[in-house]
Amino acid sequence: MNISRKEFLKTSALALTLPLLNKVDAFAKPIKNVGLQLYTLRNELGKDPDGTLKKVAEIGYKEVETFGYSGGKFFGKTPGEFKALLNSLGLTTPSGHYMPNNLKKDWNVAVDHAAEVGQKFMMLAFLFPNDRKTIDDYKKLCDTFNEAGEVCQKAGIQFGYHNHDFEFQTLDGQVPYDVMLKGTDPKLVKMELDLYWANYAGVDPVELFKQNPGRFPLVHLKDMAKTEKREFAEVGTGSIDFQRILDARKTAGIKHFFVEQDAVTKGTPLEAIALSYKNVGKLKV
Repeated sequence: MNISRKEFLKTSALALTLPLLNKVDAFAKPIKNVGLQLYTLRNELGKDPDGTLKKVAEIGYKEVETFGYSGGKFFGKTPGEFKALLNSLGLTTPSGHYMPNNLKKDWNVAVDHAAEVGQKFMMLAFLFPNDRKTIDDYKKLCDTFNEAGEVCQKAGIQFGYHNHDFEFQTLDGQVPYDVMLKGTDPKLVKMELDLYWANYAGVDPVELFKQNPGRFPLVHLKDMAKTEKREFAEVGTGSIDFQRILDARKTAGIKHFFVEQDAVTKGTPLEAIALSYKNVGKLKV
C-alpha cells in the first residue's frame, strides 16, 4: 500500500496529538467539593435548618455559602452552634453573603463570627438602589469596600462582591462593575461572579477573567432557561456553557463553586439542587 508524503505527515501529526489529548483528559476531574448558596433553600431553612442542611449533605454537597447573618447568628444559631451542626453533617462554610447593613454596623463583630464558623470569604451580596444612584456612589463604595477588606484581611478572611446585572448597565457614561474593579485594591477586594447574571447582562465571563486575572475566587453556578424570559434554571438544563467558563478557571483564580437558583419553577428547591448537583458532576476541572 502506497501512502503520499502529505498523508504520512498528516497521520503522524494526528498520532502525536492523540496521546496529548488523552493526557489532558486524564487530568480533568469532576469538581471535588461542590458548594451550595443556601439562599436557594431560604423557605426550608426558615422552618427546619437542621433537617434542611442534613438533606443538603445527603445530596452530596460538601460546602455551603451562608446568607441572612443577623444579630450575631446564622439561621438562628450562634457561630459555635452553627459550626458544630455543619461539622456533624460533614459540611463546611468557606464563604458567606453579607448585606450593606452588616457593613454599616458591627462589621468587626461579623468578621469575628465569620472566622469562628470557618469562613475564608465574606461577600457583599447586594447593593440597594439608594446606595447606587450615581457613578460617584460607586466610587465612594470602593473606599468602603477597601476598608471592609482591611478588617477582613486582619482576620485571615478575603472580602469580595457578588454581582447581579445592574452593575453592568452603563451609568453616567461608565460601567459600575468596571469602576469597582479599578477602584478597589485587588488584594483587599475580590469578586464572586454570578454566571447567570453576567450572561443575562450580555457579559462574557471568560473575557472578564482575561481582563482581570486572579480576581474571581468564587463563582455561582446558576443556569438560564432557554426561553424568552430567560428564567433561572437548574445547572445543565439551560443555555450557559459552564464547561467553557470553567476551562478558564486558572485565569480567573476560581477556588469555590456554589450552585444557586434564586427561584425554582419546576418541582421543589431540594429537587432542583439535586438535579444541579448531578449535572455539576459532569463538569471537569
